[in-house]
Amino acid sequence: MSRPAFREARFWLLAAALLLTLAALFVPRVMLKRDAYDAVAFVDLTASMNTRDVSLDGAPVSRLDFTKQRLKNFVARMPCQSKFGLGIFTARRVFVLFEPIEVCRNFSSIDAAIGELDWRMAWEGDSYVTLGVHDAIAVAGELNATLLFFTDGHEAPPLPWTGLPAFEGKPGDVRGLLVGVGGKTLVPLPKFDDSGRETGTLTASDVLQENRSGLPPPDASSRPGWHPKWAPFGDMPVNNNEHMTSVKEDHLNAVAAQTGLAYARLTGAHALHQQFGAVAQPRSVTAAADIRAYPASLALLILVVVFGVLPLRERAAHRRSHAPARLREAHP
Repeated sequence: MSRPAFREARFWLLAAALLLTLAALFVPRVMLKRDAYDAVAFVDLTASMNTRDVSLDGAPVSRLDFTKQRLKNFVARMPCQSKFGLGIFTARRVFVLFEPIEVCRNFSSIDAAIGELDWRMAWEGDSYVTLGVHDAIAVAGELNATLLFFTDGHEAPPLPWTGLPAFEGKPGDVRGLLVGVGGKTLVPLPKFDDSGRETGTLTASDVLQENRSGLPPPDASSRPGWHPKWAPFGDMPVNNNEHMTSVKEDHLNAVAAQTGLAYARLTGAHALHQQFGAVAQPRSVTAAADIRAYPASLALLILVVVFGVLPLRERAAHRRSHAPARLREAHP
C-alpha cells in the first residue's frame, strides 16, 4: 500500500516552493531605513589637467578624463535618494553647473554632464588652487553638501614665498575631500595654441617661475643683480620647474590641514567611494526595498532539489542495490 502524498518529502518541498512563488508575486515592498548623502563636486579645468600621466585600462589619458571617469563611477555607486551637484574650477573661484539633485531619477543627466566637462570651459588661464578650494568650501556650506574638489594642486602663478593665502572660514565647518589627481613624477606641461590645438610642451621661458608680487623674500638681497628699488627680486632668470607638473600632494595636504578637509589621491572608484564615506555626513532616509528576488530564488532552489538532486540520489541508490544481483548473474 502506497504512502499518502502528504507524507512524502517531495509534497512538502513542492508546497513550500508554491508558497514562496506566491510570496514573490504578491508580497509588498518592505520599507527600510538606509543612509543617503548630499555631495557637490568641483573639477579643476585648468591647463595642467590636460597632462597625460595617468591611465585607464592601460592607456594613457589626461588627468581631466581620468577624473571624469572616476566621478561617473562614484555617482553610479551613490544610493538612491542621495543628491549630487557639479561645478568647475578655474582662475580663483568655482562655478556651480547645477545644485545637488537626486541621483537615481537624474542619473543619465548627471552622467552626461560629467562627460561633457572640457578644459575649454575655463574662462581664465590662471590656477589659484588654494583660493578655489576656499571658494568651493563656502559654496558647499551654502548648499549643505559634502565637498569633493578634484585638482592636481598645480598653482599658476606659483604661490608667493609667504605661503598659503589666509582662510577666512572655520576649519572643519564644511566636510569634504580634497582629491589629488595625477602622477607623482614630474612631466612637461602640454602646450596649446590659440585654437586649442596641442603643439608640444612648455619650456621654462614659457611659464612664470616665481611669484614676484608683494614683498621679496628675505634672501633676495643675496641674489645676483639685486637692487632694493630696480631689482628687488634680483635680475637673474629663475628655474623652479614650474613648466613641469605632478600631483602636488604636499601642497594639497597643507591646504587640507588649513581648511579641515581630508586629502586623498585619486586611484580607483571604489577607493574614492570609501574615502568619501569616511568624511561625509549621511542622512537617514526611508526607502521601499524590493525583496521579491529572495523568495523567488529560494523557490527555484527547492525545485532544483526536487527535480534534480533527489532523482539523482534515488538513481544512485537503485544502482547500488542492484549491483550484487548483477554480480551473481555474471559469476554463477
